[in-house]
Amino acid sequence: MLWEEPEGVIGALIEVHRALGPELLESVYEACLCEELTNRGVSFDRQRPVGVRYKSVSIDCGFRLDVVVEIKSVEQLLPIHQAQALTYLKLTGIPVALLVNFNVAVLRNGLRRLRLESSDPSPTPDLPVPSLPMRHRGR
Repeated sequence: MLWEEPEGVIGALIEVHRALGPELLESVYEACLCEELTNRGVSFDRQRPVGVRYKSVSIDCGFRLDVVVEIKSVEQLLPIHQAQALTYLKLTGIPVALLVNFNVAVLRNGLRRLRLESSDPSPTPDLPVPSLPMRHRGR
């Protein structure tokens, strides 16, 4: 699982940021991160579809997870970005996620580790940051 390989994921994020810098679209960072993870042999799913369970009905809402929970390229991460990533954790049952903002001078300043505790819905902000389990079998 990808969150069990945090060094490879964080290294890939740093490499993408070093090569591209800030101020690009999130989709650019996502595509380049996928390439970097593939080159490093890290398994993942890109834009994995996630359904929503509403009451007793399973609904396909058509939303998809980013490669590493949530990729942003914004002036600063806001509480709504964290809330969005935590919602993804709740919907998928995945315990740990990464929220990354590429629009920073030093990527370390744009990384947040989020962990959903079963007894405490608030995230833990510690780094380094594991990620979602993603699977990718190459091109």
